[in-house]
Amino acid sequence: MVDTPEGKLALAHNGNIINAVPLRLELEEKGFHFATTTDSEVIANLVVSSPGSSLEERIGNAMKRLQGAYSLVLLTEKTLLGVRDPMGVRPLCLGQMESGWVLASESCALDHIGSNMIREVNAGEVVTIDGDGPRGFQAIAPQTQALCVFEYIYFARPDSTIGGRLLYRAREGMGRGLAQEYPVDADLVVGVPDSATVAAIAYSKESGIPFGEGLLKNRYVGRTFIQPDQRIRELGVGLKFNPLKDIIAGKRLVLVDDSIVRAPPHLV
Repeated sequence: MVDTPEGKLALAHNGNIINAVPLRLELEEKGFHFATTTDSEVIANLVVSSPGSSLEERIGNAMKRLQGAYSLVLLTEKTLLGVRDPMGVRPLCLGQMESGWVLASESCALDHIGSNMIREVNAGEVVTIDGDGPRGFQAIAPQTQALCVFEYIYFARPDSTIGGRLLYRAREGMGRGLAQEYPVDADLVVGVPDSATVAAIAYSKESGIPFGEGLLKNRYVGRTFIQPDQRIRELGVGLKFNPLKDIIAGKRLVLVDDSIVRAPPHLV
């Protein structure tokens, strides 16, 4: 939350700004004070400091300085704004419901509140929503499109649509392709729950190897992000998953995973 000539401005950010540190140092030299270490606060203050006679102009000029991936939702007392980076790395979509308009990273969020998806926000576009409805303008010319591949593989929910494609179908295609490229003799196909399950089922159908649940996910443990130490990583996995030993014991397994960062040498 920051102060602008138009009043209070709230900003939410999905992404990562790679030149946030030099921008922050520049803003601090101009007298801006920071309460956090997030690049989101850098973006908000950059908008405030950028030239322009309107908030949209200042956002457009700030976008020219930002390097990296970002989709933004900004809120003033009278307007709601959505911003997507010129490469379209992070998704952002516009929806409509009886009581108004909605911006969300994923289309599945619109389904939960009974909103219809109108369209995806274009790369480099700023969408402004006020009492007259939404209007968009191209703040920066779109660059080579570079949607993060992990949106399709892991980040987004399978009931979301990105680039006009339902991610459930995309992950089915990945599983089929994996079975075609790497056929093996095995007794059971197991997916690492939950995001690899769809691909594992598709691998099973394509290969003819039965699918089974070999791992159960602990619903009371949150996401386990990348940890710097192998011991901590193993503890996290041990808390998050529990193998069904009676199901997998003595069987040759195809383990379909979607987020291996590193693996022991004998598995590579």
